[in-house]
Amino acid sequence: MEINDLKFMASLKIARADALIVVDMQNDFMPGGALAVPDGDTIIAGVNQMMQLFGGADLPVVMTQDWHPKGHHSFASAHEGLHPYDLFESAGIGPVLWPDHCIQGTRGAEFHRDMKTDYAHAVIRKGYHTAVDSYSAFVENDKITETGLTGFLKGKGVRRVFLCGLALDYCVFFSAADASDKGFEVYCIVDLAKPVASPEGSVADALKTMQQKGVSFIESSAVK
Repeated sequence: MEINDLKFMASLKIARADALIVVDMQNDFMPGGALAVPDGDTIIAGVNQMMQLFGGADLPVVMTQDWHPKGHHSFASAHEGLHPYDLFESAGIGPVLWPDHCIQGTRGAEFHRDMKTDYAHAVIRKGYHTAVDSYSAFVENDKITETGLTGFLKGKGVRRVFLCGLALDYCVFFSAADASDKGFEVYCIVDLAKPVASPEGSVADALKTMQQKGVSFIESSAVK
């Protein structure tokens, strides 16, 4: 399955009980960053517009931020003889190892300077436990540790969540899947999400799984 195979909703009006989740729009995921997502910077303007749309309607806007300590176990540099993008599986880590990225307090961990972060009502930091990665905005990769986002959203009466950001086949995907598992109605704004596309087939697998979990796909122009 590829993006062109998806069936998109024609139009959808945001309403009370909706929220926007903007995933990992940080320097290290932009072109030139330590873990660059191809064309990741091309969605910044559109994401800002979406944040303004939700914020202007007084609906919750949440940004997530990868926030790794030095020596995080998801980094290839933490494993002797292994390299970035090598396949690797352990409890809370995998399916691949990454370059060192989004290290706490570094420029790479900061949001891109063009992001209009003032629109955000909350920032969820994730991946700060050394031995456990956290792709999802909701639950870390051990599938036990909560980030607190579920409680935040449910405390505000949110029932539908819209997701965009980086990367489509990892943090956006896992966030969408977990949101569905938590009982939210989920919409992925596909043109405002870009994939890493590693390993081969990651995009197809992510799209297929989201579809199986009932995630709906929509383009930004259709969100009113």
